[in-house]
Amino acid sequence: MIELPEGSWWDWDVYSWRPGELRLAAGHDLCYHHGLELVLSDPLLVRCPASFQDPVFREPTPGERRLVERRCGEEPGVLLAFEADGGGPEPVTGLIAAGALEVRVGTVLRHRTGPRSTGTTAPPRR
Repeated sequence: MIELPEGSWWDWDVYSWRPGELRLAAGHDLCYHHGLELVLSDPLLVRCPASFQDPVFREPTPGERRLVERRCGEEPGVLLAFEADGGGPEPVTGLIAAGALEVRVGTVLRHRTGPRSTGTTAPPRR
């Protein structure tokens, strides 16, 4: 089971998902920054909403363990299970299997300043 450091970690989202790495970000308000990242290397199975609130991490059930072993063919290095508010009338269940987990604490800005803040660069007007 995962133990999170002390902090205001009620808003969560999938911050980045690229080959070989899934990053979940958490904070008290994800508009401008976040202060916690769960970096999961070699994700094997991911079942969670793109954003959620107030997750309660717990031990995976025997059924969840069997599902992961059947789908992945092996027992993963890390298996996270949680219940969270996904924005609907019922809580959502999250299940993530990965090779390893790193918990990172520190402020990460979620926007850029300057001319490239929109992600595009327009040619100068003449």
